[in-house]
Amino acid sequence: MAEENSLSVDISGLLLQNPVMTASGTFGFGKEFEPLVDLNRLGAVIVKGLSEAPSPGNPPPRIIETASGMLNAIGLENIGIDAFIRDKLPFLHQFTCAVIVNVYGKTPESYAAVADRCEGVAGIHALEINISCPNVKAGGVSFGVDPAAAAEVVSVVRKKTTKPIIIKLSPNVTDIVCIAEAVVAAGADAVSLINTLTGMVIDIHKRRPRLGNITGGLSGPAIKPIALRMVWQVAQAVNVPVIGIGGIVTAEDALEFIIAGASAVQIGTANFTNPAVTMEVIEGIRSFLQEQGIDHISEIVGTLRTD
Repeated sequence: MAEENSLSVDISGLLLQNPVMTASGTFGFGKEFEPLVDLNRLGAVIVKGLSEAPSPGNPPPRIIETASGMLNAIGLENIGIDAFIRDKLPFLHQFTCAVIVNVYGKTPESYAAVADRCEGVAGIHALEINISCPNVKAGGVSFGVDPAAAAEVVSVVRKKTTKPIIIKLSPNVTDIVCIAEAVVAAGADAVSLINTLTGMVIDIHKRRPRLGNITGGLSGPAIKPIALRMVWQVAQAVNVPVIGIGGIVTAEDALEFIIAGASAVQIGTANFTNPAVTMEVIEGIRSFLQEQGIDHISEIVGTLRTD
């Protein structure tokens, strides 16, 4: 079997034992999966999105299955950053995996407030900034669809923290590359993509949306080809690590993202159908390296041949 350190990853100073992370919102705060998964074997746990104050989220129904995926309209329900630090983070201290806090806000200042609260807190290794949120100062338009708004969030967060900043990009844009370039120029240490695609489902008998919020975020295998294309495009355009997300179910899926240019990957919706998926992907990547005679995973990052 390949050496353990053959899977080690450096995400702009965030050192991971392997490139497999759990996507925010699909793994709770780690404790929910601890009876089923060896958390010490994960590269990182990215916790459920957190805001400055607790939030109740959207009205139900909030989740519905779709062909090869699911729609969710949870609405970023969460306990708030202070309750996380007080009640949830101590549990994660006992494990060797990195802990990344996913942050969201409705104004640049609210993002900055959460980053400031995390600064100096032991056991929080990095921040992932969710810019797919509505900017209440700009009429509800998502930060993630406007390069200037996205850059402003990064700039104010950068001033409040010395921890690595990962910006989670929205796919609901015309050109994801220009958003990626804007956030990197503003100080992002890495980018993760993609977040969910906006979709909806209709009950034809009631002639009403099947989600309480009308629309929701599409995730799962259905979005993988789109995510893979966007990761490939962004990885060619920016000089910071790229983290691939979207429909990863197997080690082969993860390896596709890595070959396309991702330094690491996040597994999300697949956790719901197979709680052991992260363990299987880690072992599958290791086996692939061994079979191919590859000493370190970095040797295959961005090696896609298109000529």
